[in-house]
Amino acid sequence: MSTLSVVVPVLNDAQHLRVLLDLLARQSKSPDEIIVVDNGSTDDSVFWAQAAGARVIHQPLPGILAAAAAGYEAATGEVTIRCDADTRPPNDWVRRIDEHFTRNGELDALTGPGRFYDLPGFIGAMASSFYASAYFLGIGGAVARVPLWGSNMAFRSEIWPAVSEQLDLGNLDVHDDLEFTCKLEPGAVTRFDRKLRVGAAGRIFLRKGGLRDSVGVALRTLELNGAAAGVRRRWHRKLGARRHATR
Repeated sequence: MSTLSVVVPVLNDAQHLRVLLDLLARQSKSPDEIIVVDNGSTDDSVFWAQAAGARVIHQPLPGILAAAAAGYEAATGEVTIRCDADTRPPNDWVRRIDEHFTRNGELDALTGPGRFYDLPGFIGAMASSFYASAYFLGIGGAVARVPLWGSNMAFRSEIWPAVSEQLDLGNLDVHDDLEFTCKLEPGAVTRFDRKLRVGAAGRIFLRKGGLRDSVGVALRTLELNGAAAGVRRRWHRKLGARRHATR
């Protein structure tokens, strides 16, 4: 068993945050700490975080990359778990994450899929499937590993310093989870657990131009990290690391 920190970046998302904190309080295995990173909220987000007993830190630098990084820096657990304010985890979410890291000492990072709970029926199911396929298969092929998804991810805290020193926290034009993924060492072990499923808000589908904007940011994140020209190099480095590990 590991000590576990949950990090939640938030900006004016009090209603969703209240639901999330209630769900975290119902976990079959409680995290050792919950850190809510306030990124300049003007609503009641901080009030509800404090009311729930979460540790609140403030990150004045704008952007989810800077907010998430502040939470990772403050985390004291051996494993850092990350989600968004609108994430809705099942009651066994923290326990399942802990079991993964306890069973597999070589595991560096873990992620899982989501279901868009605010999209109706068939549309929600199709949107969830489309997003998961595009992200975990499409992006995964480009970065030569399982990409971490910020609404549902965890990593050993010991890998954070090496990632941290490579990040430009002032860059507002990247997806923080994809940027984190790209900065991992070539030999880092990342895993996808299809049963580690959470609910997530389908904001990118509900906001006009949301999906287009999200794809654009993903492509810019990849471009900053080598994009298409770097795919062959990343796969070569990854396969080389695997061959070296099996000798």
